Amino acid sequence: MANKEITVKLVKSVIGCNEKQKANVRGLGLRKIRSERTLENTPSVRGMIKKVIHLLEIK
Repeated sequence: MANKEITVKLVKSVIGCNEKQKANVRGLGLRKIRSERTLENTPSVRGMIKKVIHLLEIK
């Protein structure tokens, strides 16, 4: 695995999302719009990102 880290940025609001999606965003460590986190590239993190990909920007 070449990239061991993924940087995610919250670009859309979680208002109007269901509770599971809000929990995934919080689980990724994102709080406010434009907040960024660098996370390990693991299957569990990729699965969480996939659930809320429409709210995020991936670097």
